[in-house]
Amino acid sequence: MADLITVDDPDDPRLSDYIGLTDVELRRRREPAEGLFIAEGEKVIRRARHAGYEMRSMLLSAKWVDVMRDVIDEVPAPVYAVAPELAERVTGYHVHRGALASMQRKPLPTSDELLTTARRVVVMESVNDHTNIGAIFRSAAALGMDAVLLSPDCADPLYRRSVKVSMGAVFSVPYARLEAWPKTLETVREAGFRLLALTPDPKATSIDEAAPHRLERVALMLGAEGEGLSTKALMAADEWVRIPMAHGVDSLNVGAAAAVAFYAVATGRPES
Repeated sequence: MADLITVDDPDDPRLSDYIGLTDVELRRRREPAEGLFIAEGEKVIRRARHAGYEMRSMLLSAKWVDVMRDVIDEVPAPVYAVAPELAERVTGYHVHRGALASMQRKPLPTSDELLTTARRVVVMESVNDHTNIGAIFRSAAALGMDAVLLSPDCADPLYRRSVKVSMGAVFSVPYARLEAWPKTLETVREAGFRLLALTPDPKATSIDEAAPHRLERVALMLGAEGEGLSTKALMAADEWVRIPMAHGVDSLNVGAAAAVAFYAVATGRPES
């Protein structure tokens, strides 16, 4: 059972995991180095625990103590009860969900481990917006993608904003980093996957015509908002695919495009 500790000093060193949560550059450097991430909100905290992440501590405003009582009773980690004003001074923003938890990261699997059993894989290049990362993971979980592979410069899926936007779906879909980008895409192909690059280029095949849901193994490649996939990544693909557009619209937000493409890639959907 965790200890419930009332804290009234924003400089209390026991709250160090929660300092400056809005400082993106600080948290990008600090969290992976120290092996932690922040889960925000009751549902996300519970999903992180269900996914097997160890809790380091919790930071709760008073009204959330009863809501989280079962978690408090189950975990050995300390639980800090603070006033909302103090939580805001420590974290740098109004914690309207009233519950934060510092969680211990787990070692990432290798891409080879994921590719052994997966059939539907997302490959992201340079997607460095945390909101987009979270949205893509949420769609990947909902639409049955088996794994996510990230280029070295993609944003951290366990950054607070990514976790929050995904509603904890980042805990449901395993992911790994691909090094030596884009050379390591060849290992994906060697594992039996057909590399489909999503692009609005008019030379690309309509994704319906490509019929990826009929393929045994598919790796769908997504690029960053605006720039899209790099020339090198496009050249590494087996085929370019596009989502047909109407009313003069040339492209979708990468999060929306990902959801549409994941549905097209999913197995078991009805034939037209």
